[in-house]
Amino acid sequence: MYIARFSYSVMPANRQRAIDFIHREVQAAARVPLKARMLVPLTRGPGGPSLQFELEIQSLDQFDQFRERGIESDKGTAKWMQEFSEILTSPPSVELLRIQD
Repeated sequence: MYIARFSYSVMPANRQRAIDFIHREVQAAARVPLKARMLVPLTRGPGGPSLQFELEIQSLDQFDQFRERGIESDKGTAKWMQEFSEILTSPPSVELLRIQD
């Protein structure tokens, strides 16, 4: 099993809007169905992300599928990504982690 962790940096003024975007991402994952959650760092170092999203996947193919069609459809996902990117202060970072048994 794997965890895909997306880290997002936003200005404080856009925090609630970013949370709304991530909630849509969590809801889309639940429809697949995949386990997902939003993480809100209580502390962070310089340059650390404002918000994070984690997605549990069984294979790396699921990661690609979710990134391409995660929010409703191909077009819906592209629109969501475009709108979300307008409030990001830097490109999102993505980490793929393998859960070790």
